[in-house]
Amino acid sequence: MSLFAGQARAEESIASGELQVANHAPAQNIHLLNGPFYLCYQRGWPDWLSGWKPDALIAEANPRYLSTPVAIKWMRSNKRPVIGWGLGAPSLSGSIAGLRQKGWIRFLSRFDTLIAYSQRGADEYAALGFPENKIFVAHNAVSPAPSEKPRKPKTVGHPNILFVGRLQARKRVDSLLHACAQMPVPPRLVIVGDGPEREGLEKLAKQVFPTAEFVGARHGDELNPYFVEADLFVLPGTGGLAVQQAMSYGLPVVVAKGDGTQDDLVRAENGWQIPPGDFSALVSTMRAALSDINRLRKMGDESYRIVSREINLEKMVEVFVGALNSVF
Repeated sequence: MSLFAGQARAEESIASGELQVANHAPAQNIHLLNGPFYLCYQRGWPDWLSGWKPDALIAEANPRYLSTPVAIKWMRSNKRPVIGWGLGAPSLSGSIAGLRQKGWIRFLSRFDTLIAYSQRGADEYAALGFPENKIFVAHNAVSPAPSEKPRKPKTVGHPNILFVGRLQARKRVDSLLHACAQMPVPPRLVIVGDGPEREGLEKLAKQVFPTAEFVGARHGDELNPYFVEADLFVLPGTGGLAVQQAMSYGLPVVVAKGDGTQDDLVRAENGWQIPPGDFSALVSTMRAALSDINRLRKMGDESYRIVSREINLEKMVEVFVGALNSVF
């Protein structure tokens, strides 16, 4: 869960460019069940709230967190507002869909306003009856607006494909290796990251795409040369906050469709969204992308424009401040 300590402090932090007041309290999570039935209870909420006494609370708008109603009750008893922050409300199906939908509606009604990660999430909240004028969209961002697009070197011969992320099965780097092997002109593939799947992926690469470069984990300025040299950023699996970072370097992107945050970030003008797990779509999309480097450069310009003007950390903070202003 997340919290915000109040409107005045928020505005002070924004104005000065740094956070003035912060407090980190590790949650005591109790995990219950698994998969679609997963639930979580976070112990100590009332004690923590009593000690910190936030002017406003921003909590994850997810009914799987059983302690959220406890926190909301404490805030209500002290006449303080609560803002929900989340991905949206997933579509429901099955014999108990009606009951689950009523549960979502009842849960969301406890919040004063909602912040959604994406427009899709906002639409899902509105579809459940939450007032549209109380829904804000703060596009998920981890990077500030870039100040200057790096100059990219001219690509000669092999186009450069970049992957940045933790090497986990859900990232589908295995599919990327197989796809690169099917390109008419073999690209240079650079894989930045580490994780439990690295050893297996390196073995697979020796079999299907031996020229793949595994450079390990890189952070901060260490990532700069990889982004600058790349022509295309590809994330064939789930997740990927590195997509926004790639776009800040003027890179077009290929990503798997996910929770809706990609819909606002990746558009026809700057990249491609492919169905998750669809290898044929990955291959055909990469072939189309790499067939025209000049087009890739133009799409990269649009990527840079999006993260410079529309989706960045500053814009996200503005929405949070606006949501806080609306409840005070």
